[in-house]
Amino acid sequence: MRSRTWRLASFLTLALALALALVIGGSLIQAQEKPYIVCSDIPWDPFEMVTTELTGQEQYFGFDMDIMRMIAILNGYEITIEVMAFDAIIPAVQAGKCDIGASGFTITAEREEVVDFSTPYYLSNQAVVIRIDSGLNIVTALSGMGPTGKVGAQRGTTGAAWVEENLIAKGVPVELVLYETYPLAILDLVHGRIDAVIQDEPASKASVAAYPEDLTIAGIIMTYEFFGFLVAEGDPKGLLPLINEGKEELGLRVIGKWPAAELVIVPGSPWDNLVKAYFGPPSDVIEAAYLACKDKLLVEEDIAGYASCMAAETAE
Repeated sequence: MRSRTWRLASFLTLALALALALVIGGSLIQAQEKPYIVCSDIPWDPFEMVTTELTGQEQYFGFDMDIMRMIAILNGYEITIEVMAFDAIIPAVQAGKCDIGASGFTITAEREEVVDFSTPYYLSNQAVVIRIDSGLNIVTALSGMGPTGKVGAQRGTTGAAWVEENLIAKGVPVELVLYETYPLAILDLVHGRIDAVIQDEPASKASVAAYPEDLTIAGIIMTYEFFGFLVAEGDPKGLLPLINEGKEELGLRVIGKWPAAELVIVPGSPWDNLVKAYFGPPSDVIEAAYLACKDKLLVEEDIAGYASCMAAETAE
């Protein structure tokens, strides 16, 4: 009787385990079949870039986009990229319309109150871009002493916040003009409708490279801003460990915690090669490299091969 009861109990236990496995397995498969939505403000070279070459349709790339795709490959999930205004991304993540925000977001205490950040992945400062022929410097440009008395920045950015907190709030007679995108601000600067643009240093260098006869960097404001990828508060989909571990596997070591973190790049790693490819060369060179190398990442899923290809193509 005991043997028969034991066999029945064992059968029921096995049946229950199989049923649970099917349910859990089914939900996992279903979750993996639905790509995670990565929201970004594109273009913002060199972090977020776009090309229509070869296909005639928009293809998104850039440092942030490459990292997101590589981490997805490492973890076996898929992503789709959705473009939206920078200041709309955090609300969209909060509302569950985006799973990840990847758009050069500075980690701040205010933002950490409403979303969760990955460990830092980039350290930046603010740069002040002016027209070469303006006769301005960083002090006069930010003091309202130019022809227009206006400084441009993208809405919702730390560049805009810096102007508001350090200039306008202290009575400096300068007008802050807010734009939906930084490329629009740069275009107004080129045409003399504003005196300066304040934005992150890598993007400012890309802007100057795009208009070498018109623009220059007047100076750097040492704000020491760490960038992070962001998810909804509480990380409901468990993405942050995957992102953080993925960054490390790609070759970025994060020592300590924000705001006192140290970023160490492993020489020769995919991360190292992407940094070489995206930070320094002009945007047209980066675009050509992406078009030459992209199949290694998008088709072959060869992370190291793609990163090496990008570094080699941009070095030529």
